Amino acid sequence: MNWYMEALGKYATFEGRARRKEYWFFMLFNFLAVVVLTAVDMAIGTFNEQAEIGLFGGVYLLAVLVPSIAVTVRRLHDTNRSAWWFLVNFIPVIGSIVIMVLALLDSQPGGNRFGPNPKGVIGQGTPSPIVERP
Repeated sequence: MNWYMEALGKYATFEGRARRKEYWFFMLFNFLAVVVLTAVDMAIGTFNEQAEIGLFGGVYLLAVLVPSIAVTVRRLHDTNRSAWWFLVNFIPVIGSIVIMVLALLDSQPGGNRFGPNPKGVIGQGTPSPIVERP
């Protein structure tokens, strides 16, 4: 829950890096929230079968749209990829798989052009240097 709140705290922060843990806990909590809200929508009759979404689930998804994009962009930065890679999502099926694979990759050790390693270490306990942006 702390990782979810941390990602929400960085609501529209597209700079910096996000650890795998931050990204995947945020996505897990989003998934669970949508499942619960969909169940609530179905129980109270606000679920639209044609649109395959309910009132509460739809409002929640709109509320977390920007934080979801932001945490994905920061996760891409952690693997030393530009935010432009997010546009791969718009390729049907393949795009989502590519983003998922990139999100599964480990952080780039040490600092990169997007900032220091969010884990705080390069490896074997060596602190991550802070990299100045050009």
